[in-house]
Amino acid sequence: MLVTGTEGRAGRPAYGDYPHHAELTTRWMDNDVYGHVNNVTYYSYFDTVANAYLIEAGGLDIEHAPVIGLVVESGCSYHAPVAFPQRLRAGLRVDRLGTRAVTYGIAIFTADDDEAVAHGHFVHVFVDRETRTSTPIPDALRDALAAIQA
Repeated sequence: MLVTGTEGRAGRPAYGDYPHHAELTTRWMDNDVYGHVNNVTYYSYFDTVANAYLIEAGGLDIEHAPVIGLVVESGCSYHAPVAFPQRLRAGLRVDRLGTRAVTYGIAIFTADDDEAVAHGHFVHVFVDRETRTSTPIPDALRDALAAIQA
């Protein structure tokens, strides 16, 4: 993952490195037996933030759109633990915008710290809903994605 901007301690991305922000909350079920949010839960946070953005800013109709994005790659680096009950913030940006795919940069922050507790990426490839063959990103989604490109 390409991390640019105002990285904090130990390469932790800063809140200001991301042009789009969303609020999240941890849930009771997010904690694992070690008393913190389990690593796999961060991927759910990433997916939620990116898809909410596509719906809100790009007009994606998740039930009927003829073109949808499928995650084909993801990764995450963890910097500090969080636990339920804790309010979180997410930062979202586009690190690479291709014809048929987009790579998102996403970071998770606590409500009171502007250095990420985790950051990562995932790649959406856009496909025809029925045939699952790759297809160009629709204009409305492309415009929304370009608006948050790093």
